[in-house]
This record gives sequence, structure tokens and C-alpha cells, in this order.
Amino acid sequence: MALKAAPEDQALLLELQAFDTKLAQLDHRAKTLPELATIAGFAKDADALRLTLATQNGALEDTRLELSRVESDVQVVEQRIARDSERLQGSSSVKDVSALEQELAALRKRLGDLEEIELSVMEKLEEQQVLADNSASALEALVARSAEVEAERDAALASIAAERTAAAGGRAEIEARVPAELLALYERQRARYGVGASHLRGGVSLASGVKLLENEMAAIRAAAPDDVIMCASSEGILVRTAESGL
Repeated sequence: MALKAAPEDQALLLELQAFDTKLAQLDHRAKTLPELATIAGFAKDADALRLTLATQNGALEDTRLELSRVESDVQVVEQRIARDSERLQGSSSVKDVSALEQELAALRKRLGDLEEIELSVMEKLEEQQVLADNSASALEALVARSAEVEAERDAALASIAAERTAAAGGRAEIEARVPAELLALYERQRARYGVGASHLRGGVSLASGVKLLENEMAAIRAAAPDDVIMCASSEGILVRTAESGL
């Protein structure tokens, strides 16, 4: 036996569908907020910066170790120069003096070479430090901007949640007024096809935008007001009102 429902009860389905459409739109908005894509992009950029910074810090550590080794070599040579200079001052042996002078000359050349290397390593260290500092600053700025956008996202989600609460409350009020069998049919069609009810306005099923054929309109006109009619194009319940063009 075909389902029957009072026209005013069927009309409630349009309000119910409006709330369901609103809720679906709100869910879609929550999932597609522009802030979400922006935050995801920031996260990707931040990961890349962290990797770059880790590499730069590793290079810095290697250069610091290199500088420490060169400084240690410089210190050793300086100590040997000081020791040999002291020995030279106290030596009376021509042979020893000659040997010490030759060794001091070699040590001073070695010291000069080491000091050039030391300067070069210090310059490299300074350049690497600038690069690492720039990356750290960029990462800090990116994290700060991401936090700002996250706050914007949270505010948008809170606004959507408030709208959703209001819409869900309105839906619950309408749902309570719809007869159980009619509601069950509506929910079943909505779950299957995405539309539970469609308004027939001016001969057009608004859910699908399809204009009904004249023979379809004739069949609808012949139906009793409490007959529950299904929409062939949207698969929802076709709700007739004074605007239906019947």
C-alpha cells in the first residue's frame, strides 16, 4: 500500500531538507576552509626549512671543529716558537743556534700558513652562521604566521560550529513533527541519493532542476493530496505546494 501523509506534513520535509542542506554546506565549509590549505602549505615549508637548518647547523658544527683543530695547531706552533726562542737566547753553541734559527724560520712559516687557514675557516664559519641565522629567522616567522592562521581557522570553525548547533536544533524541532513513516522514507532516500525531499515549483523539481513532462504533471494532478509521490529525477519525495503549477 502506497504511503500517505497529510500535505502539511509533507511540506515539513522541505524545511527538513533545507536544514539538512544547510548542515551539509556547513560540513563542507569546515573541511574546505582556505586556512586549512594555507596551514598545510606552511607545515610543508616549515619541514623544508627545518631540514635546511639541520643541514646548516651540521655544517656549522663541522666548521667549528675544524677551527678548533686549526687553533690548537696554532697554539702548538706558537708554544714551540716561544720555547725555541728561549733556547736560542740561552745557547752559546754556533751549531745549536743555527739549528734553532732554521727551525724557528720553518715554524714561523708554518704559523703564517696556519693563520691564513684559520682566517679562511673563520670567514667560512661567519658565512655559514649568517645562512643558519637567516633560516632560523625564516622558520620563526613562518611558525608565527602559521599560528596566526591557525587562530583564524579556529575562529572560523567555532563560527561554523555555532551555525551547525543552531541548524541542528531547528532540524530536531521539525523532525519531531514529521510522522514516523514519512520521516523514515525521507531519511532512507536522503541516505541513498543525497536528497530526501524535492520541492515541485512551477513544474520543476528543484532538487534536480528537471522540468517534469506533461504526462508526469498529469499523473501528479490526478493523485490525491495525501499521496506521497517520489521524484523520478532526484529520488526524493516530491512535495507539492501552491507554487507547484498544478
